[in-house]
Amino acid sequence: MDRFRMIFQYFQSNSESVMNGICGLLALASVKMYTCFDFSCPCLPRYNMAYGLGIMFVPPIALFLCGLILNRQSLVMLEEWRRPQGHRRKDLAVIRYMCSSIMQRAMVAPVVWIVVTLLDGKCLICAFSGSVDPEKFVGFANTSPVQVQQLLAKVPCKDDELMRNNTSRKAVSRYLRCWSQALGWSILLILIVAAFLARWLRPCFNQATLLQARHWSNYIDIEQKIFEETCCEHSRLFAHKCILHFFESMRQEIKLHSFSLPREGEGAEGEEYLLRGITDQDQVNKLLKVWYYEKPPLDVSQVTQR
Repeated sequence: MDRFRMIFQYFQSNSESVMNGICGLLALASVKMYTCFDFSCPCLPRYNMAYGLGIMFVPPIALFLCGLILNRQSLVMLEEWRRPQGHRRKDLAVIRYMCSSIMQRAMVAPVVWIVVTLLDGKCLICAFSGSVDPEKFVGFANTSPVQVQQLLAKVPCKDDELMRNNTSRKAVSRYLRCWSQALGWSILLILIVAAFLARWLRPCFNQATLLQARHWSNYIDIEQKIFEETCCEHSRLFAHKCILHFFESMRQEIKLHSFSLPREGEGAEGEEYLLRGITDQDQVNKLLKVWYYEKPPLDVSQVTQR
């Protein structure tokens, strides 16, 4: 269990290579899920559009939320945005940089899903088969409007008895598939062009501001992780002191049962140094409250002077 927890914490780190790998895995997972998904259009006039658009847009929302959950920086960004001002000002440029980085990575898998569904064409055919103009197809010329809507709704179901002998079913299906694939390739081309322009136009902007935002976004994440690690170490030492104090009267019995306890004075100086003179729960709560409401300024010279 500890091994899985360590792996999960590793994947939650702020390393860009790790996050890019997670985004790639989510994108591959979205393609695999779509290929394994059994698409079954209801072929009913009032349900086709809801089913087709639901398959096209509901899984991307779930993939987008998964991308936000797996990205540690999303929680760090929210905490930085919501924290009190304290002794340290909040830099909106850093928060915007973190937000854009999070959104870009979280949008990879949803965009891949939408592009794949459009290139396949089944979702769009199911959703918009009832919206096609029947006058463009000769197979619906001698039927009533109600029958036309029923036949158009059954276009995605090629095994239906009403559509087996209908010559216009394949024509409607090809027509909608062409529109779907054209829309999918257009979105893909727009994304490639946007990525190309963002890549090549970035040097034209102020690089110093970008470096500052990137540096302090990494700092906020690293500071949070080091604070959590320090709190865990302090909690371990504090608990160790409290337990030793509680079992001081049973020291001989504990030694007889081979329970390893430090000797008198062994490691006490190091532990007292790490405890920083904190001896009760109220002091710990006060320090944690001060850390949250009055973040210390980013000035190492003040610590050196003290």
